[in-house]
Amino acid sequence: MLHKISPLLSPDLLHALAEMGHGDDIVIADANFPAASKGQRVVRADGVTATDMLQAVLELFPLDTFIDDPATVMEVVGNPDEVPPVVKAFQDVIDSTADNPAKIVGAERFAFYEKSERAFVIVLTGEARLYGNIILTKGVVT
Repeated sequence: MLHKISPLLSPDLLHALAEMGHGDDIVIADANFPAASKGQRVVRADGVTATDMLQAVLELFPLDTFIDDPATVMEVVGNPDEVPPVVKAFQDVIDSTADNPAKIVGAERFAFYEKSERAFVIVLTGEARLYGNIILTKGVVT
């Protein structure tokens, strides 16, 4: 056990977060996400919501301040202007937890998949809400 580290962060995920460098991406994905076919490294977090995982990660992880879009979600197919409730919840978590809050941007489904394939790690959660996927870019730890 470690003090002040969320129990949602498994040893494998903590290891991945520690190995990530500035500019590396992490995907926090919902239960429907094709993690095994998209990711170089996948860490499972069954039974955990994507919003809870986002909060746990952001407590240890600075968002990148050198880019305009350190937080990206998948746009709703056929309605890119729609903002699903889970995305609103993601923004609330970022606003309340991130040391450098950023506005979430959307990416078309296949562009999101392409970015996911380059991510350092994908965290496959048990999130059941549709479009419960977000990519974060790690910033500099000061």
